[in-house]
Amino acid sequence: MTIQAQDSRLLPAINSKPSKTQEAILYTGLYAIAAGVGGVKAALPAHGADQLDHSNQRLVSSFFNWFFFSLCLGGLIASTVMIWIQENLGWNWGFKISVVTLSVALCIFSMGFPIYRYKRPGGSSLIRIFKVLASAIANRKASLPEAENTQIYGEKRNHDKFRFLNKALMGESVASTEVEETKTFIGLLPIFASTIMMNCCLAQLMTFSVQQGNIMNRSLNSFKIPTQSLSVFPLSIMLTSIPIYEYFVRKFRSKNNHHPGILNMFQPLRRIGLGLALASGSMAAAAVVEAKRREAANDDVVLSVFWLGWQYLLLGVSDMLTLGGMLEFFYSEAPDTMRSMSTALSWCSTAMGYFISSVLVTISNSVSGHLGKEWLGGSDLNHTRLDLFYMLLCILNFINLLNYIFWARRY
Repeated sequence: MTIQAQDSRLLPAINSKPSKTQEAILYTGLYAIAAGVGGVKAALPAHGADQLDHSNQRLVSSFFNWFFFSLCLGGLIASTVMIWIQENLGWNWGFKISVVTLSVALCIFSMGFPIYRYKRPGGSSLIRIFKVLASAIANRKASLPEAENTQIYGEKRNHDKFRFLNKALMGESVASTEVEETKTFIGLLPIFASTIMMNCCLAQLMTFSVQQGNIMNRSLNSFKIPTQSLSVFPLSIMLTSIPIYEYFVRKFRSKNNHHPGILNMFQPLRRIGLGLALASGSMAAAAVVEAKRREAANDDVVLSVFWLGWQYLLLGVSDMLTLGGMLEFFYSEAPDTMRSMSTALSWCSTAMGYFISSVLVTISNSVSGHLGKEWLGGSDLNHTRLDLFYMLLCILNFINLLNYIFWARRY
């Protein structure tokens, strides 16, 4: 992408369509970035946590918080410094700086190869899961004697909820550890599914919230905030909330070190639940602000963009609590051989939330269109009902919170 931005022959002429070659270069670069980011985000959290002392759960939890902090810091730099460079110096300089910084990061990471803790590759976790499921289905009509069942697992078994998978052991190539891994992974899926709706709310920060900000008063004294930099608000809130959360937890733990019941409030499942509750609250705040903005627009008054701060504040803290809790929960609960894949569920939740957000927009327009007028039809937000769509997300997130509480209590 750097070469394409630098060489005018690889760029389409003004007001003309790009050639097939130009499109191929662009999409190759975009998909390569997506693959690289996906690999880093899936493997790096688990790799970093593997370097720590697992007997100190607080240390592991703190690592995931600061890992999330580094992601937000990178996003903040991209939304401010890199945008300024691209607008004032050109896209090619933005790509060049990215190449240099990534190369430096790779060199620094490579310097740790001699001292990193490594785990031997154990093969594909997905293949083992599918093998167990296939064997359990193939032997579904067979019966596994209780004596043999106890002999295989011993007196302490981790998962009695999925006893039907025990029949996979009647296959010749399935080990008891593989069955346990499969049970553990299946047990994580309801928690994973319950976090997807929260990420639908995050998708609004990149779409409708930006559109709102574009038609609001973005002036700060003599400075006008660029539309592309509106993401600075939630990122700044996340960056601020992480050190505050770390300080609060450390102080609270030091004062209540002898009260395990009180300390349980910082468990990942409770943290995720609080984040999901705040996501619902953020959409309620967004609906109220949008209704106020439309009312002001009808009176020819342009509302300040800082009114969006309420939804940014609640959703920023929600994302910090939920994503940090998910990384810690999936890493801590997953078997050693599946930690990298389990932490990747956090990013799968984000991706699926963005896709489902698009589906919800389509469904909302279809239903509201049949009832009279599409909520989100047209590019002028003053003639849409974005406030009703936000309220719909608020209700769906509240229902999702109840669903999450059900599965979290059963876990």
